[in-house]
Amino acid sequence: MALEFNASPRASLGVELELGLVDIDKGGLVCVASEILAEIGAEHPDGEHPRIKHELFESTVEVITGVCSTVAEARADLAASIIELNDAAAQRGVGLIGLGLHPFTSWHELTRSPGERYQQLVERIAWPARRLMTHGLHVHVGVRSGEKAIAIVNALSGYLPLFLALSASSPHWHGQDTGLASARTKVFEAMPTTGLPPHLSGWDEFNDFLDSLITAGSIETVREVWWDVRPHPGFGTVELRMCDATPTIREACALAALAQCIVQWCDDEMDAGRALPETREWIRRENKWRAARFGTDADLVIDNVGHTRPLPEVINQLVADLTPVAQRLECVSELHDVITILNQGASYERQRRWLAQGATLDDIVAYARRELLEDIATERVGSDS
Repeated sequence: MALEFNASPRASLGVELELGLVDIDKGGLVCVASEILAEIGAEHPDGEHPRIKHELFESTVEVITGVCSTVAEARADLAASIIELNDAAAQRGVGLIGLGLHPFTSWHELTRSPGERYQQLVERIAWPARRLMTHGLHVHVGVRSGEKAIAIVNALSGYLPLFLALSASSPHWHGQDTGLASARTKVFEAMPTTGLPPHLSGWDEFNDFLDSLITAGSIETVREVWWDVRPHPGFGTVELRMCDATPTIREACALAALAQCIVQWCDDEMDAGRALPETREWIRRENKWRAARFGTDADLVIDNVGHTRPLPEVINQLVADLTPVAQRLECVSELHDVITILNQGASYERQRRWLAQGATLDDIVAYARRELLEDIATERVGSDS
């Protein structure tokens, strides 16, 4: 059955950030999501908070925004929910961290969240789902038609390594340095229907592909297509799912601005009758691996011959090219925060610097929690002024 694409206003924005719940004193993940969600949802219809939700494990919550017009609006929305969540968690001695993977808690120690959907997921997929203690950042950008959504997904696939490198926050897993900037990426890839999307010719082929997956019993609905970037028919968006969770709201909004600007630029190019850039599959896969392994230190393949260019150079040029678009979208400062991430170091770099200075993995969790708390404090001041 063909899916309808619920077209969105041009470049509308939504952000989803998954956060880990940690013991403030010991640093490990704690499975108390249901308690916290029950408290903060008590005054809402059906006892559910509209912006703060369950995830697979009781140690994780997802904070989502409504449909926003600007990155500043999304930041305010996200910050308000995170502040509310943090205040409720702190009463239980629990803090929040935005890292792609917790550096030392094992998935064996975690409790699955209630709900038939989660139970069926684990029963069907088994071990890859049982260890899926990942935390990510998802960005939705509104698109005006299904045809445009597919074309933009094809184009965005070539930019995904930039998002991965900038967000990379999971170098450690089960107490070990994996050598990767984003180990979360490799953990998540063990799930079916994940990874880079196939190149599709248009909305009709996307529907045919979904029908084939459903007929084959691979999926039940489009919700189980977990590509790194995908069209979201119900929301009328392109959803970018590549990123690790970020420790700060500022970093999340920088990536949201980058996504919004690229999608808007793609939309403009299509309106002008110009073809969008498309990257060959071997280059997409190679660059994704390089970003997961080396983060912002990666040299990216830039042509079919195999020439490479340092990732920071690619990002600096892209930000410069997109600045006129950002001016129209009112997100210049947020887009330029992408350069700030490069200059200060992505989360995986900061973590390794702290360790080199004598910190422990317990300290890394405390530092990540402190980064978010400092960001929250800035948002509180901004909302009060």
